[in-house]
Amino acid sequence: MQLRYSFRLYPSAGQRTALARAFGCARVVYNDALRARETARSKGLPYPKIGDLSKTLITEAKKTPERAWLGEVSAVALQQSLRDLDTAYKNLFDGLKGKRLRMGAPRYKSRKDTRQAVRFTANARWSITPGQKLRLPKIGDVKVKWSRTLPSSPSTVTVVKDRAGRYFASFVVKSGSQEVLPRTTPELGIDLGLGHFAVLSDGTKIDSPRFLRRAEKRLRKAQRALSRKEKGSKNRNKARVRVARAHARVADARGEFHHQLSTQLIRENQAVAVEDLAVKALARTRLAKSVHDAGWSAFVSMLEYKAARYGRTFVKIGRFEPTSQVCSVCGAKDGPKPLHVREWTCGACGAVLDRDINAAVNVAKAAGLAVTACGAQVRRAPAPAPRSEAGTHPTPQPSTAR
Repeated sequence: MQLRYSFRLYPSAGQRTALARAFGCARVVYNDALRARETARSKGLPYPKIGDLSKTLITEAKKTPERAWLGEVSAVALQQSLRDLDTAYKNLFDGLKGKRLRMGAPRYKSRKDTRQAVRFTANARWSITPGQKLRLPKIGDVKVKWSRTLPSSPSTVTVVKDRAGRYFASFVVKSGSQEVLPRTTPELGIDLGLGHFAVLSDGTKIDSPRFLRRAEKRLRKAQRALSRKEKGSKNRNKARVRVARAHARVADARGEFHHQLSTQLIRENQAVAVEDLAVKALARTRLAKSVHDAGWSAFVSMLEYKAARYGRTFVKIGRFEPTSQVCSVCGAKDGPKPLHVREWTCGACGAVLDRDINAAVNVAKAAGLAVTACGAQVRRAPAPAPRSEAGTHPTPQPSTAR
């Protein structure tokens, strides 16, 4: 499988100028190609091929005074911009055919976009120098903060500038069978929530960090400062960057939490099961901010690809499974319960069940995993003794036998 590793870049002032030039040239070629295809569509003509677009919009355009500055950047980056447009159209048509989720039509890119990217393949002859710097064509040797080693030689590198003004190098590498972990015994069901981020079928409860809620005061202050700045001014742009950096810190902390937890669960368990939550529907309720703050979709995606990477089993059960209505001990179903009911007693077997742990056990059972309720903190409800077995009376009583 293909993996993507991102590392922070620290370009110099001249390199930032060169990268801005590369971002701009790639954006212009993308927009020119999109305009050419939309013109052909409006006239009822077939879409021009990527080879024809490359010849017209790159090779021949460099010879004209209006587009001569395209020669100042790597031609490979411009070619990849055309391939990005081709991929966007393919996703659009596959969505219309039902082969994937529906995607919107490609849109023109703006120089005011807060995120810019340019991609280099092996044909661009980029490399990692002996001094551990990233050598990019017509940009130079850029300093990289290496946080870990790459598992294999990367095939492509994408340089990204995010809305906070930070630069990243994103490498695409292939993962082989050497990363498959040895088999283990435990199998786990996970119930995701808001009170606790995750409740495991073995009884473990993982608190929700609530990164956005904890940073709301700082974000509110930065946003108020931005709203007071005059539009179009340099001070407003500086305030915008401060807001973006504050949000980036929250997103980075949430992503780090997701990565650490998902890696731990995948390494320690042979199989993991989760419930397919309707995140989009929940995000339209009064719990929207908390739902987005939890980031369930990103966490589940990490579990899925890490399970495939390390040779584990990942199962996603349907969202309509009555995991909170069924007793994990006897299987009796006694209907839905209000959210404030966190503990309930089964009317069939008398077991006292924790709502979240019971749901996690049922998630694992619905996925066909070999999990029991022994670790689910299940206990029998106290039952009154029959009158005939209530013990001895302090004073003897006359017999009432007939």
